[in-house]
Amino acid sequence: MSKDQAIGGAILVVCVFVALFYVVTLFYPSWLNVVGVNDTGAVQFWIVAVPVFVAFVAIMLIGAWIGWTMATTPPPKPIEEITTEMEEKKEESKPEETAVPVSASVAPEKKKKSDK
Repeated sequence: MSKDQAIGGAILVVCVFVALFYVVTLFYPSWLNVVGVNDTGAVQFWIVAVPVFVAFVAIMLIGAWIGWTMATTPPPKPIEEITTEMEEKKEESKPEETAVPVSASVAPEKKKKSDK
């Protein structure tokens, strides 16, 4: 078993344990009397409140990060500017036509075997 597989197995076991603890505490709080907790209503409140709080704060942090990214990113160029630049580059990259005599630009014809 590799190190990554061992870490994955440990994460799996911890997540299953936490999920079982959460469900049992939320729906069967009477087991807490065994460990000495008498106010099961308060425990049920906190067992719901803590994950909701963590999820809410995580969502707000993600929203703040998106807002920060949008606020600090410069706006893109207008599309008209981009198309104008592209057209200018195309015109610059075209080879200029030079006056070449027609006879020099035509390749000599190959002779056929029958013409020999």
